Amino acid sequence: MRGGNLRIALETTSHDIQADATIPGYKRNCNNHSTSLLSTPVWTMYCNGRRAGYAVRRRPGKNDLEALKLMGSVVTGAGVISKKELNNAPNDVVGDDELMYLRANFERVCGSENSESFHLIDPDESIGQELSVFFYRSR
Repeated sequence: MRGGNLRIALETTSHDIQADATIPGYKRNCNNHSTSLLSTPVWTMYCNGRRAGYAVRRRPGKNDLEALKLMGSVVTGAGVISKKELNNAPNDVVGDDELMYLRANFERVCGSENSESFHLIDPDESIGQELSVFFYRSR
């Protein structure tokens, strides 16, 4: 992972999505509306202003949860977990024999019922990465 600015924008045109109260830790969106912007299942994805394809909301699988357990002791930082450490995880999870990760705290900013963003908090500037993820509903 190289340092620098990374802006990920996820856009949806959906307006009738009902909030999924079965998600652990679910709360109403920032402005206390009954529909949640983050419950949208399909997004158009942009990376640094360029269209990058689509993103799909999904529940984590068993292999995803195992990878997250390995990072349990990491508070903040970036790194690589080898396939060997993932206990023979299948190739569709690990890809090229390693899993890159970035773990940090994020600040949540609520613009309106149609926009929310998360910004990487790096108080020590130790990560060397500026990352923002924007979710917005276009009209």
